[in-house]
Amino acid sequence: MSSERRQAIEAKKAKLEEMRKARQLRSNKPRTSGAADTPLVTTREIDRTDMNRMLDEILGPSSGDGTPNRSGSPSLAQLASSGRVSQASNPPPERISPRPSHAAVGTDHVIEREITPRYLPDLIDVQQEIFELPQKTKAIMYEKQIQTAQVETEAPDAIEEKIRQQLLMQQHLEAERIAYETALEEEAKKLDQEIEQEVRELSEEERIAFLSDPKVVNFIDDSTKIFHRVLNDHYNYMSDYTQGTETGSDDSEGRRVKRVCEFWSERYGKNRSITDVDWSPKFPELAVASYNKNHAALNEPAGIVAVWNTHSVERPEFVFHSPSDVLSVLFSPFHSNLIFGGTYSGQILLWDNRSKHLPVLKTPLSAAGHTHPVYAIQMVGTQNAHNLITSSTDGTVCSWLVDMLAQPQETLELIHAGHNKTGEVAITALDFPNNETTTFWVGTEEGNVYQANRYDRAGAKAGLNQYDMYKGHAGPVMGLHFHPLAGPVDFSDLFLTCSVDWTVKLWRAKSLSKPSASPHAIVPLYSFDEADDYVYDVKWHPQHPALFGSVDGSGKFDLWNLNTDTEVPVVSTNVGSGRAINKLEWNKDGRHAALGGSDGKLHVYDIGDMAASRGEVEWSELQKVVAGIHANGVDAGR
Repeated sequence: MSSERRQAIEAKKAKLEEMRKARQLRSNKPRTSGAADTPLVTTREIDRTDMNRMLDEILGPSSGDGTPNRSGSPSLAQLASSGRVSQASNPPPERISPRPSHAAVGTDHVIEREITPRYLPDLIDVQQEIFELPQKTKAIMYEKQIQTAQVETEAPDAIEEKIRQQLLMQQHLEAERIAYETALEEEAKKLDQEIEQEVRELSEEERIAFLSDPKVVNFIDDSTKIFHRVLNDHYNYMSDYTQGTETGSDDSEGRRVKRVCEFWSERYGKNRSITDVDWSPKFPELAVASYNKNHAALNEPAGIVAVWNTHSVERPEFVFHSPSDVLSVLFSPFHSNLIFGGTYSGQILLWDNRSKHLPVLKTPLSAAGHTHPVYAIQMVGTQNAHNLITSSTDGTVCSWLVDMLAQPQETLELIHAGHNKTGEVAITALDFPNNETTTFWVGTEEGNVYQANRYDRAGAKAGLNQYDMYKGHAGPVMGLHFHPLAGPVDFSDLFLTCSVDWTVKLWRAKSLSKPSASPHAIVPLYSFDEADDYVYDVKWHPQHPALFGSVDGSGKFDLWNLNTDTEVPVVSTNVGSGRAINKLEWNKDGRHAALGGSDGKLHVYDIGDMAASRGEVEWSELQKVVAGIHANGVDAGR
């Protein structure tokens, strides 16, 4: 219903209420003569008392003997003050001579009576002397001619005519009042019918049409988001996460790792697996997850990207669609509204949370871009100069401008001459060292790690480094991550890899200034072999230099602290139902870890005080640990 129509209905309701109140006031108001609501009377209902009252109103009040007085008759006090009071004996009887009056009288039936005295009394002048003693008061006599007033009377026919006209007037007013109230009742009934018509129940067809309106759907969607945020905002800002026990964590969780929340929607996550996760660089409560195809629902989009809010766990904040499985996802670090995704078909998609579900930009399916699955996607550069770097299993690495995805800005083919059947390198993982935008390392399906350059540089050409080969894994490399921190000690050459061979390995990258002149195999510094299944992802902690996490196919989330122990993880936590965990991503401050499961559930865990670093002490201790590992590896190689 439009706002104009709603205002019209409210105005009608107000008017109807005013009419009802006015009618109630009229019914409770006492009836008075001459008013519009005077009850209708008839001649039969008029008794003697009413007749006398009407006569009094017309002729004036009557005297004590029943004779009417004119309103202009002087009173006793007036007569006394006018000097017409005489001290005389009783006058003789008066003579009354009636005669018709032709004065200015409004009717012929009025009889004017003239009272003429038979003789005038003698007036006596009295002279009195004023003494201090009071004098005897003499009787005051009044003259008959002054005491008697002239009275005009009307004929009985005129009185009856006047009464009849008053009755007719009352009947007319009563008829007008009844007609007015009848009109008000009809208007009230009409208003009731209009209001009932406006607020009637919708039929099933009308309800379906209403609920399918895009404006209604968007309104309900936006409103329920706010509602869910309010319901789920149960923060205790004074709580200590390292001491609290009321966290809703599982019994199988580690002592210092607590579950914060679990994101799951049957509508979007059923029969799907999470393929990648990322945190928003601007809003710490937002996390994005990409999903593969639901083979049981052919009518649903093949790929889904959902943005979840830790303040609203029942439903995603945004949902984006893809024509193919989304294998990698990334929040733009320079534009908080943009999300990039790499798909199984090779397309690169760009979604904007200010738009609808479909991507606002996408790359073409052509040989100029990717035609194989895109498992790795990363943004490099600065706010004013940055590029999106993507890689696929056909060995192609592309560089894109974020506002122009029609064709890549650069295309690089990674080919290794040592491959027998094909020279392509199937890239499954990619990462750049800290503060590096040109040189990167890739993990491959064959289990090896290679170094490559985007451009020609001193001593090395663009493309894959043919001589340096990092050999150590017996299966495809699933994750690769360089040490992200810059501190008192330079650890930017350390990186971690994980593989389906159930291991996590620590590597030291060869110096770029000293490339090998012949084929050279580089072995890992250390191998962590405590996993019980495929290790699907590994990530350095963003704040603690010696801390990293890994997830595997048994549903375990392991936390390693190299300064504490290199043999076993400091905390090992079973996540969810025990299904495989595919991806791990730390938020900006490293307090929370987002874990994407193969069951379509996104878990968020808090590691408590383990995220805190002791400063330079941690760096120096890690330096000693790495030096010891390197020394042991050299001794073992001998």
